[in-house]
Amino acid sequence: MKMLHFAVLFALLFSSSSHAADFCVAKLKGAGSPAGYACRMPSKVTVDDFVFAGLGVAGNTTNIISAAVTPAFVQQFPGVNGLGLSMARLDIAPAGVIPMHTHPGASEILFVVQGKITAGFISSSANTVYVKTLKKGDVMVFPRGLLHFQINAAGINAIAVVSFSDPDPGLQITDYAFFANDLSSELLEKSTFLDDAQVKKLKKVLGGTG
Repeated sequence: MKMLHFAVLFALLFSSSSHAADFCVAKLKGAGSPAGYACRMPSKVTVDDFVFAGLGVAGNTTNIISAAVTPAFVQQFPGVNGLGLSMARLDIAPAGVIPMHTHPGASEILFVVQGKITAGFISSSANTVYVKTLKKGDVMVFPRGLLHFQINAAGINAIAVVSFSDPDPGLQITDYAFFANDLSSELLEKSTFLDDAQVKKLKKVLGGTG
């Protein structure tokens, strides 16, 4: 009887694994969902779907934050669809910053390639701040969904490579979420404790209305 049970279990395991797809290259023409994108037909897949060359190119840091993010998410790198991972490159010029933000769908690991970066995150339970200045070769992890930031901590361009635990980690930058929309200044003043002049100044800088 034990041998029969073992044989049935083995057959079930073999049956389920034999039908598992090796990959699911994203069919980006369709709409994505929390479960990912639909799979492209295997006959339409090429080796280029599993290669992304963009991380070797410096991002343009001539902007309000003096920083750039080059994503290798599923939208740019369809081969990661369904694999539970993605990457990006950070370029942060002197005095540059990746502002306080969150990735609702993924945890993040940051590896410093060049320069120094002061990075940190805030816990959701006690608002505890975990912050450290990282040097070349250091790695820091940012748990899923928590507010975090990165600031150039030296006088040279800082470069980091980050890895995420989801092909589409999502991104919400706190400053832009507050002030780059059409939420009325009155409501923002009440919900943020900022005065009217500060709210209107930030809305003007970040392109908000209301």
